[in-house]
Amino acid sequence: MVCARISAATPGKPKPGLRERKKLKTRQAIRRAAFRLFAERGYDATPVDRIAAAAEVSPSTVVRYFPAKEDIVLTDEYDALLAAGIRARPTDEPFVETLRHVTVGIMRDISATDRGELVQRIRLIRDVPAVRGRTAELTARHIETVSTALAERAGRPADDLAIRVVSAAVLAALQEAMLRWAGDHEATSPQELIQRSMDVLARGLTL
Repeated sequence: MVCARISAATPGKPKPGLRERKKLKTRQAIRRAAFRLFAERGYDATPVDRIAAAAEVSPSTVVRYFPAKEDIVLTDEYDALLAAGIRARPTDEPFVETLRHVTVGIMRDISATDRGELVQRIRLIRDVPAVRGRTAELTARHIETVSTALAERAGRPADDLAIRVVSAAVLAALQEAMLRWAGDHEATSPQELIQRSMDVLARGLTL
């Protein structure tokens, strides 16, 4: 899903230990430095060693957390939050309503500062060919995460075709909503765009 400084803890699970909190802090420092440099210099003109210097870590540390520069833009906690939210909802709730509740809730909880970073991130996905290409490579992983959560809830295998189709459709709908929001983020709230996208899914993809 299209990172904000969101807690990595998920409902029903213990809070992360010191080591995990340090890792999260390092990831966030690298992201913040990278996005600042991308805004100042442009994505293509910002090498990994410059990001490392700005984040006060070594280039090897950046690569350890983000194997490709594109991953700095694309790696986030949203899929884990989405999966956790799905698992926490009532099992008799229609899938689309579950997804509507969870995705709108995630967006509502993002701070104004983090929303600015999210807009920048989505625009990089939209405008930078290398990032767009890497997005396609990671799509299967995102679908797998959501499919696993939906399958557990439905008591069906994660490779069930219907489960996979629903997961792919939801993620595509969210991506389109976020791209529309990034195009004019002051005109419409992301929650409204997500609601409208979920409405399309709820009525069976009819126009």
